[in-house]
Amino acid sequence: MGAIVVQAFLTLDGVVQSSNEEDETPMEQPNWTLDYDAEHGGEEINALVRQWETRTAALLLGRITYEIWAGAWGVWDENAGGLEGELTRRYNRVPKFVASTTLTELGWKDSHLLDADVPAAARRLKDQIDGEIRVWGSTQLIRTLAENDLVDEYRLALYPLVLGRGTKLFGEGFPASTFARVETEPLSTGVVVNTFRRTGAARAGAVR
Repeated sequence: MGAIVVQAFLTLDGVVQSSNEEDETPMEQPNWTLDYDAEHGGEEINALVRQWETRTAALLLGRITYEIWAGAWGVWDENAGGLEGELTRRYNRVPKFVASTTLTELGWKDSHLLDADVPAAARRLKDQIDGEIRVWGSTQLIRTLAENDLVDEYRLALYPLVLGRGTKLFGEGFPASTFARVETEPLSTGVVVNTFRRTGAARAGAVR
């Protein structure tokens, strides 16, 4: 059985948005994660992401995130060095499931549109996939999953920044839920990574 795991980089005021893509709130500091890591050193967070993504058995994404990723990981060179090449190879090889009411065709290989009943489709994925079903970005999708108690784990990298504007992971009206903190890892850059697991949630199965 699989587990739905949300991974996010967020600020002290809860902002996860890091670009000015269509349908997103205009930001004064887009790309804040890249800028912060470039200034303070991103080796530690990159090492963590590399470790996390070895467990990814499938991607579960909303439309905006899917389109951004399909235009990046979906076309980048798999033979690139370092983390970029590693993630490009992995993301190209795992199945990708997309929640969208507007898309009708998906160009990135091994991508699949979810049924209109997203919670039911997510439950089927958890039954069918052995490993971690990874969610990045996709705040509207995460809210839908949370409303149906389908998020098993949050891995949150908290950056010591306040932006004051941008889409938040846990915005107003986000469904109430309780998680247990199972791990905290402070990085030398000032970023603190916390892992929260839903009470009673089991760890995901074997890594593919």
